[in-house]
Amino acid sequence: MSEAAPGLITVFGGSGFVGSQVVQDLARRGWRIRVAVRRPDRAYKLQTSGHVGQIQAVRCDATDPAQVETALAGADAAINLIGVLYEAGGRSFQALHVDAARNIATGCAAAGVGRLVHISAVGANPESASRYACTKAAGEMAVREVKPDAVVIRPSIVFGAGDGFLNRFASMATMSPALPLIGGGRTRFQPVYVGDVAEAIVRAVERTDAAGRTFELGGPEVMTFKEVLELVLRETRRRNGLIPLPFFAARTIGSLAQLTSVAGIAPALTRDQVVLLEADNVVADGAEGLAELGIEPTGIEAIAPSYLWRYRRGGQFSERPAA
Repeated sequence: MSEAAPGLITVFGGSGFVGSQVVQDLARRGWRIRVAVRRPDRAYKLQTSGHVGQIQAVRCDATDPAQVETALAGADAAINLIGVLYEAGGRSFQALHVDAARNIATGCAAAGVGRLVHISAVGANPESASRYACTKAAGEMAVREVKPDAVVIRPSIVFGAGDGFLNRFASMATMSPALPLIGGGRTRFQPVYVGDVAEAIVRAVERTDAAGRTFELGGPEVMTFKEVLELVLRETRRRNGLIPLPFFAARTIGSLAQLTSVAGIAPALTRDQVVLLEADNVVADGAEGLAELGIEPTGIEAIAPSYLWRYRRGGQFSERPAA
């Protein structure tokens, strides 16, 4: 195994939950980082993650090939973290998961950028009924058609302070007496810690032997949806009920809930997300993953208490409810 020396790297979508962690890890390793995002004002906070001048936020709409070309000028490597969980306005799955991914790969090939790491998702499948999973697969294929040596990273559900996973259910538990067990709560997940995902991405950039490989990232535990909700209730010290909700009913609710995206409000649930829940979200048998990148996965039980306490009545030092 050999490692590439740090140089200039362009991180597309670097201001998000995973991206912020990736930028911090790159900065610690000495990379000069160009964070290419639609809203640079939301990425300026990242500049404190490195030395003066080490991190630069630039405006880039990755659906525009010319802006991608500018963002890649002089770069030695690139990471594509662009993705959405629901569609709103012009931010469609096709535009961001496929068209933008193709633009970035094409830009890297044209500019001679040696290393490209493309972030996809566990469950990416061209035959999936979910538009999210289908376009994630199409994005991978678009990247590999242009740049076969690109590294593809497929994380399972990512958890950590600031996530949209455990925090979402914990927030719901503060407002509702019961939480929905969509599909009976039998769907299986393999939650992976954001710190491990970021470390895997950075190692995929730096390790020359990672070129052209696909890594699926999952944590040490496989949990059902019901077990995830029970974890949230246990750590928030709440006694909310769990009510089974059939998939067909959840799809109807999701179709109505996603109408809020028209007003710019993030929907609590979408029909496509329900469709995703109809299939397990776990690392495939035989897939390369964290172990092949030399990373020991962090368990969810070790991290969740560090940020779910804020949803307890009385805060961090509240007493556990009587059994």
